[in-house]
Amino acid sequence: MEPGDRESAIVAALRRIMRGVEMHSRRLFEEHGLTAPQLATLRVIGAGGPITPAAIADRVHLSRGTVTGILARLEQHGLVARRPAAADRRSVVLELTAEGRERLRRAPSLLQERFRQELSLLAEWEQTLLLSTLQRIATMMGVAELDASPHLVSSTEEISGRAVPDADGAPRPTTLRRKDRRTPAAPREPSAPPERTHQEDRR
Repeated sequence: MEPGDRESAIVAALRRIMRGVEMHSRRLFEEHGLTAPQLATLRVIGAGGPITPAAIADRVHLSRGTVTGILARLEQHGLVARRPAAADRRSVVLELTAEGRERLRRAPSLLQERFRQELSLLAEWEQTLLLSTLQRIATMMGVAELDASPHLVSSTEEISGRAVPDADGAPRPTTLRRKDRRTPAAPREPSAPPERTHQEDRR
């Protein structure tokens, strides 16, 4: 394989991964009305029973502020309910509602769950080699220092012209196309009528 062809194949493989994440995120949102972090949160609540927001944040590997936003939207849609904790009435715990259990039952698996299953079939040296290669790619692309949670989810794409939910489920503002970014020209002010000359006044 020629060097140029090898480079194109590497870029194409990266693009397939990106498209796969985008397609899965789009299908999950359009068909089930959930983002991947929201689905992960529902699964944690469903598996752990009544659980505190702090424990949810630890299990889904997201900040507590982000989880607070996720829980607010899930509660707004009637999928989770909060109540005072039995041990400490000053704290609250979350549990699924009947609608939340039904939504969770119909939801597909998370993309990283399938990846995790396939990864577990590899030998330890293969997993280490894969990790090293991906870290090297991130470094080569200059994104090694970016903060990222372990969720295969797209949060920047646009779906059918609508804003796509961010990691906390909040819709992101729609990105303007280049031609839409131009500042509209200000309306022209009517020019003042020309001054009359003395000769015109004498006519």
